Amino acid sequence: LDLAWGAAVHTAPEVFQAMGAKVICLHDQPNGDRINVNCGSTHLHHLQQAVVENKADMGFAFDGDADRVLAVDSQGRSIDGDYILYFWGQSLSQAGLLPNNLIVTTVMANLGFERAWHKQGGQILRTKVGDQYVHAEMQRTGSMLGGEQSGHILCPHYGLTGDGLMTALHLAALVKSSEVSLAELVDQSFQTYPQLLRNVRVEDRDRRANWQKCEPLVRAIEEAETALADVGRVLVRASGTEPLIRVMVEAINAELASYWTENLVLAVQEHLRN
Repeated sequence: LDLAWGAAVHTAPEVFQAMGAKVICLHDQPNGDRINVNCGSTHLHHLQQAVVENKADMGFAFDGDADRVLAVDSQGRSIDGDYILYFWGQSLSQAGLLPNNLIVTTVMANLGFERAWHKQGGQILRTKVGDQYVHAEMQRTGSMLGGEQSGHILCPHYGLTGDGLMTALHLAALVKSSEVSLAELVDQSFQTYPQLLRNVRVEDRDRRANWQKCEPLVRAIEEAETALADVGRVLVRASGTEPLIRVMVEAINAELASYWTENLVLAVQEHLRN
């Protein structure tokens, strides 16, 4: 467990030990000056190394306030919120507890996850980035499962808000009941599409806010979408908190993703910064 010097330092080890797990802890003392600094769910490399070196079955990394969590399998692979939603969704669906087999997630969810869930007969509904938007859409649709790629998971069957410890326990319980390892579950689930995200600094507030009115940039996006067709997708959006235009491209292979990401970054730089 990577506890990120934060809110989970006392509760997570105690609860997992009470459930019978052998627990190894990282960053396990409360320290407000070091919360999330090069550790926790936003910096998985320490946990990945520890899981492999200790031959652990799995690991979990919390963020500072422990409302979200990411996992690592025995091979050291990152298991993000898309995988957690997929496994949890399967469990709820099999139990008849997932109305319309609907999962609410955000525009950042990987296309590989979406297509795998569709093959299961499920539905995906995307919102803007932010758990508040996921929560609002879940309330509107009556969905019983939603979350973000970052590991913030919402499930009204078990709680009203995101709870990283509850999410970690639930994923561990799902693995235990499956009678196979987390790594095997991942291998049996889906392959993520290569996803590249680039941030382009645009100081002019009006240009950022009205980027969709920039015809050359819109044409460049349309060209990328046409070229990728059903083997990828494009997402361009203005950051709500920083002077950035965020460019994300997913494609069936890394070369396509890289090509169109660079193409769109250049278009943003040329038409919004100059």
